Formats: sequence, structure tokens, C-alpha cells
Amino acid sequence: MFKKLIKEFKEFALKGNVIDLAVGVIIGAAFGKVVTAVIDIFLQPLLDALPKLETGGTGFAGSLLSFLGVLVEFVLTALVLFAIIKAVNAAKNLNKKPEAPAAPTTRECPFCCSSVSIKATRCPHCTSVLPEYKP
Repeated sequence: MFKKLIKEFKEFALKGNVIDLAVGVIIGAAFGKVVTAVIDIFLQPLLDALPKLETGGTGFAGSLLSFLGVLVEFVLTALVLFAIIKAVNAAKNLNKKPEAPAAPTTRECPFCCSSVSIKATRCPHCTSVLPEYKP
């Protein structure tokens, strides 16, 4: 009973939709931080500084460094998630068996080298009688 529950949970958790949703939520949260940083660091100081332009500025260099820190955090989060998803996809592909190649539907005429249906008894190009097909 417990093994079956674990197996069902693993199948559920490793479905592409669940993993894609988790990635979307995490990237969305990280991107939300970037948007908040842009507003707090760039737009808000500009709006606050409008009436104070004659008194001299807002400490823009410190704000820029703070924004770059948030941006680096976002990029690192995205890279780590990319690596995790790549590993999960590789693990999922380990259990897949390669599909057998499809059976051929054509063969080559031994007289004129044209492509002919396997079921054909005569070549439609040179009208030669074809030998029986043996796979």
C-alpha cells in the first residue's frame, strides 16, 4: 500500500505539467523581485527627487548596486532551475526505451534503381517483374 502511494506520488510529481508549473512559480517570484527592485530603486527615487532637484540627488549609485544584486539573484535562480529541470528531464529519459524503427514501405527496383512499393510485383518505372520481397 505504501509503495503504491509512493509510486503514484512520483508519477504525479514527475509529470511535465507539475514541474513546469513549479518552474513558472519560482521564476515568477524571482521576476517579481526584479520588478519591485526597478520600482524601488529607479522610479521611486526619481519621483521623490522631483521637488528636491535643487538640493542635489538621491544616492543613485547605491540604488544601482542594490538593483544589480537583485538582478544577479534572478539570473542565478533561473540558472539553478534550468540545471534542475535539465537533470529531471535526463532522469525521465533514462527509463525510456528507444522505439523500434518503422517497417520499410518501399524498396529499390534492382533493374532501374527506382523506389517501389514493397507490395509491388512490377516496377512502375521500367515495368520489370520484381523478385519477391524478403525483409
